[in-house]
Amino acid sequence: MNAPELITDPAAWQARCFAARDGGARLALVPTMGFLHDGHLSLLRAARARADEGGRRGLAVASIFVNPTQFGAGEDLSRYPRDLQGDLAKCAAAGIDWVLAPADPRAVFPPDFQTWVTVEGVSQGLCGASRPGHFRGVATVVAKLFNLTRPHVALFGEKDYQQLAVIRAMVRDLAMNVEVVGMPIVREPDGLARSSRNVYLSPEERGRALALSRALREAAELAGGGERDAASLRARARARLEDAGARVDYVEIVHPDSLAPVPRADPGCVMLVAAQVGATRLIDNLRLP
Repeated sequence: MNAPELITDPAAWQARCFAARDGGARLALVPTMGFLHDGHLSLLRAARARADEGGRRGLAVASIFVNPTQFGAGEDLSRYPRDLQGDLAKCAAAGIDWVLAPADPRAVFPPDFQTWVTVEGVSQGLCGASRPGHFRGVATVVAKLFNLTRPHVALFGEKDYQQLAVIRAMVRDLAMNVEVVGMPIVREPDGLARSSRNVYLSPEERGRALALSRALREAAELAGGGERDAASLRARARARLEDAGARVDYVEIVHPDSLAPVPRADPGCVMLVAAQVGATRLIDNLRLP
């Protein structure tokens, strides 16, 4: 198990990645904010496999960068969990070759930075309504990472479903030559979606947080049994969350690509929920049968 090479200078990273790609290497990138959990590890392992497609060992690379531009006022930027040495060990176990981890956010967003990427349609509503500017920060940092890395493929988790839709729209609209792969949500044995922010939950709050995954599973069972009225399914899910003491941000059923709300929960639609448990905002989603 070889430790990945740690690179802190984005310019050095860019030079190395460009040289590797020009030399014929296949690059697979996993952008993260660190404090890696099993969900991230599934992406890292998939990146290793994707980099090696074609029978020749490629480069599986990851970024660890707590992006300040996707945090709003009063959010948890200063206390977002960080563990670089632990993350590097996990990257090593997953077979990652290089890790970009800028020590100073100004290396990515210097004081004179003034160019932003805004994806208008799919960033509206849901988390876009609750976190103004969030997806502008996400799209901009991912675009910059793509420009620094020139990956053939980039992997993201489906837990952040709207984020994945934003990135796919950006790649399509700007003709970025990157394959964007969404990977399934990784859950705890009791169903809670893995998240770096789960560390904020007290034992009592963690028990209440299970209401998110349970509400989604219940909706899927009802839809599978023939209940297709989206309003009814949303109301049931909201009630379950409120009964658990969660402060509901949204419960919505949307088209899987456009994220437009739908009146009927037809097969393939996605139910998304966001709620605050204690001081922690959690999100989850499930594709309906």
